[in-house]
Amino acid sequence: MTFIRGLHNLQPGKQKSVVTIGSFDGVHIGHQAILQQVKEAAERLQLPSVVMTFEPQPREYFSSERAPARLMRLREKIDALLGFGIDHVVCLKFNRQLRTLSALDFIDRVLVDGLAVEHLIVGDDFRFGCDRSGDFAMLTERGKQSGFEVMDTATVEVEGQRVSSTLVREIVEQGDFPRAAELLGRPFSISGVVGYGQQLGRELGFPTANVQLNRFSAPLAGVFAVKVKVDGKVYRGAANVGVRPTVGDLIKPILEVHLLDFDRDLYGQRIAVEFVHKIRDEEKFTSLEKLIATIQRDVETIRLWFTNNT
Repeated sequence: MTFIRGLHNLQPGKQKSVVTIGSFDGVHIGHQAILQQVKEAAERLQLPSVVMTFEPQPREYFSSERAPARLMRLREKIDALLGFGIDHVVCLKFNRQLRTLSALDFIDRVLVDGLAVEHLIVGDDFRFGCDRSGDFAMLTERGKQSGFEVMDTATVEVEGQRVSSTLVREIVEQGDFPRAAELLGRPFSISGVVGYGQQLGRELGFPTANVQLNRFSAPLAGVFAVKVKVDGKVYRGAANVGVRPTVGDLIKPILEVHLLDFDRDLYGQRIAVEFVHKIRDEEKFTSLEKLIATIQRDVETIRLWFTNNT
């Protein structure tokens, strides 16, 4: 299993492959059905399975801060794809060079020359190329000429709704974490490396492990009861996702986690934060004293919630 980054790292003339293309944000059960298609085709044809994705995601490239909030960062996505049993994840940098490729150039240079595609699985609404002229019909016709087959992706519905990243985002934003877990096939979580902050939480009496989200928006905001995985062990905690409006020192949201009954230094360690229950929305308070009093109540509420739900 390998991760290949960049168009320049695709090796012309390599072994043929079974390929799918997409953003795969969240790697939800709809994505997993596509991945299963890819794995089954790869096994049948005795070829490696390949997922191609992009960084930044195309909508982020074109819309910047107006793009939808990500459900997972790139590393989480790669781990999920490789963990599902995909042989190779190829991530192309979505930049001007890729943006200006014509649809035919994308097929010939990326799919045929770069990936030696023999079997391609994409949605019938897939569009590509600098003028978005590339579509399923073009891929099918070009495949006949270049020797690769094209197949439509599977669609998964739950209670009459097609499972999509957009739907999962809506569910996560609403704080319906059991429903989100059903659509994701696992609990919703955010992972990252704990970084150094301004020590504000410690000054307020509630030290936090801070994870930078490195994005303009997060898929959720507010105060939550969470489970935090550290070195294979799980701890209970209180988390805030937002821009700390009372202090007013942030532009991009941050994840701050206060672990209950925990006093170890976590700087530089990777943690995974599973969201289990929303307590309240993020608020702006008129003083730090009111903020501290509210945090105290939040922690007590979260302790009680865990007591009643374990």
